[in-house]
Amino acid sequence: MRAQNGVQPFVHRCRVYYEDTDAGGIVYYVNYLKFMERARTERLRDLGFAQSTLAGEGLLFVVHSSEARYHAPARLDDELLVSAEVIELNRVSLRFRQQVRRVADDVLLCEGQFLVACVGADNLKPRAIPQTLRSAFADLGGAGTSGKAGE
Repeated sequence: MRAQNGVQPFVHRCRVYYEDTDAGGIVYYVNYLKFMERARTERLRDLGFAQSTLAGEGLLFVVHSSEARYHAPARLDDELLVSAEVIELNRVSLRFRQQVRRVADDVLLCEGQFLVACVGADNLKPRAIPQTLRSAFADLGGAGTSGKAGE
């Protein structure tokens, strides 16, 4: 994966298993979304924030919207690198840009953007992202911030 602005993007390594493939032997399209979800979760963990701990503190992250483009198929036993880069940090949401690449040849297989909202676990209403988490993402230098009301 290429560095952007001198910051090495976060990547999660995974492998394609039989359960990930369709009858044609290629990764079923929705499984790319699962790979990207795991990379976002591991990104948070890498920053010191386990989703289970955040949930215990009454905070959840939910996908508000997603966009994916498919370029080439992954197949059984392929090793993949899945990036998770925060490109926008707002008061109650994060926008991730993600790519799935095959390790063997660095071919871009799938890419997408995901708007992830922070909500209260008790009522699922928007909630401000805790300052410690905002600071962790801001310290990466790759995320732009927005001061838009309601975001």
